[in-house]
Amino acid sequence: MTIARRLQDYIDSEGITYDTLAHHRTATTSQTAEAAHVPGNRLAKSVVVHHEMGYALAVVPATHRVELSTLQDVMNRRLGLASEEEVSELFNDCETGAVPPIGEAYGVPVILDESLDRANDIYFEGGDHRTLVHMSGTNFRNLTKDARVARFSHPS
Repeated sequence: MTIARRLQDYIDSEGITYDTLAHHRTATTSQTAEAAHVPGNRLAKSVVVHHEMGYALAVVPATHRVELSTLQDVMNRRLGLASEEEVSELFNDCETGAVPPIGEAYGVPVILDESLDRANDIYFEGGDHRTLVHMSGTNFRNLTKDARVARFSHPS
């Protein structure tokens, strides 16, 4: 797999320029950053949360952890981590755990940690554990223009 079809179709429909970076299969985002030789603070990690109205995609740097209590306050909702089954249903063309941070392609709202909001360039999982998508920070912000931006993570 290179990048997930729905993700690729969405990025292409928006006219966004990107490239892909292959790496050996990894299990965590920190391993991915190391394997791909990219800075962990520029690798966007997606965490799917659920609430009484549906789902949201919390996007933080790979070097950070989501502060769920802070995210609950920001979103003014009771949140829980989505189950593997829920994530697989929402992102059905992606491998488990390789969720791209472009929720618009999947009909899932995004909340973006402010630490990613000014990055010059961004890398993220393209739907499998062997391919990263790379684009300019400007293009990433264009793809996530409807995302809410807030501080809800801390370095791990």
